[in-house]
Amino acid sequence: MIVVAAASAAAFLPDQSSNITITPSNQTNTTQTAEQSHPINITVKTNGDSVTVHATSVPDSVNVPTKMITAMKNRAYYDIKSYKSTAFSLNGDIKTIATRYNFTANVTLVSQFGTNQLPFIATVSGTSMFPTLKDGQDIVAVKTNKFKVDDIVIARHPTYGLIVKRVASIRNGKVYLKSDNRTVEKYNTETTLADGVVEVSTVTKTPLDTWQPIKNVIAIVKDY
Repeated sequence: MIVVAAASAAAFLPDQSSNITITPSNQTNTTQTAEQSHPINITVKTNGDSVTVHATSVPDSVNVPTKMITAMKNRAYYDIKSYKSTAFSLNGDIKTIATRYNFTANVTLVSQFGTNQLPFIATVSGTSMFPTLKDGQDIVAVKTNKFKVDDIVIARHPTYGLIVKRVASIRNGKVYLKSDNRTVEKYNTETTLADGVVEVSTVTKTPLDTWQPIKNVIAIVKDY
């Protein structure tokens, strides 16, 4: 069961000012200099598909560059679509961007799963989790390394890339992932050899069950 991200992580959002909000505070006027770093609260809101960025707690006289907010929005979108990112890495990326503009950011990620919970939208490819999950079905997961037996998770497989399976066992730093679909399929393939002889081979397709390091699990499937 391969899982394909619903949108390319390499894509960037256009500059949509309607999704960028900046709210100044009523603090005493100050002058921003290259040496001065101003505190700022950044709220990133996402459902795993769209992203908005909201900046607050900024002194009235301090200009919050639109370019900074746009850069944060683009980076957050990239992190949300990338299976390699986490809520922690997204937080760090936003802080890094703020630093470039002489701000010290306090970052809060808000999603349908709560605060600092990073959603991940993917599309199922294959039938190994049928009937629970169907081929072509969109699923929504939350990125986490905390899971338990019977959870449906998305994991990295060294051969097949991203897979979605059910947790059957957790032991000694590894997790055993199983397919819900236990059907064993057999079919014949024909190969024509150089001398014209047709060779018939029987192929047996069995469910992909696999032990993987716990660190290879990237998310728990929440909505399907």
